[in-house]
Amino acid sequence: MVERSHIKDSFQAAIPIMLGYVAIGIPCGILCAAVGLNALQVFLFSALFYSGAGQFMIPNMYLSGSPLASILASVSLVNTRQMLYAASFAPACQNISKPLAFFFAATVTDESFGVSTRKFEEGDWSVDRALMLNLFSQSSWTISNVIGALVSGLIDIPLQIAAFAMTSIFICLLVTQKMTDANVVAIVCAMLGVFACKSFGLSGPAILIGALIGVAVAFAYASIKAKGRPSGGGEALPSDQDGMRTSGKGETHPSNEGEVRP
Repeated sequence: MVERSHIKDSFQAAIPIMLGYVAIGIPCGILCAAVGLNALQVFLFSALFYSGAGQFMIPNMYLSGSPLASILASVSLVNTRQMLYAASFAPACQNISKPLAFFFAATVTDESFGVSTRKFEEGDWSVDRALMLNLFSQSSWTISNVIGALVSGLIDIPLQIAAFAMTSIFICLLVTQKMTDANVVAIVCAMLGVFACKSFGLSGPAILIGALIGVAVAFAYASIKAKGRPSGGGEALPSDQDGMRTSGKGETHPSNEGEVRP
């Protein structure tokens, strides 16, 4: 039986996420309606698929004439991060039932991952609270998408403005990343890859090809950098003219040169 206090904790933690989902969920519903989905289809799409970036990508790529294979591959690649989110919560799910762990892992998003991670670090947080946080957030996202689909015929919102919400999602994902050398290389190479594809008329698979180029170059850069890094061991201490070795701290040690061992 779920405790009322747990429901209250989850709802309070989910309020910022729910409000944010209203702002981007309505434009997403408008885009879905633009490709011919009705309110019921949008509801099922949002409730079963539940990927903000993916739901924006599908109608955008469809409207731009991208082939089905490119849409599927691009959405799958973007959503691979969800597996890492779920895997990071494995220690917290050790003592709970597998159905509960599966349900919790399947409903984690970027925003709920950040909130639950902080809550678990602070303590006094549990998987059932985290699951309810996910469900409250998903409910807000689904309802907002349905509202967007319903008002799409009543409010004339240019698709270019609605489509920019997807760009804003990726900008948010970008600025939350740690700016390591490898990440910077991945970002720059991915942007150049997309630009090159569009320049040669490959608008459909441009996102997929650019992402693959960025990831591949970043992995190669990280591997080369790791191989060129010194091991850190076996450094020889310099010797002075009196046969003493000087350490990095200014200490002198007798040299073993010329020592006779039995």
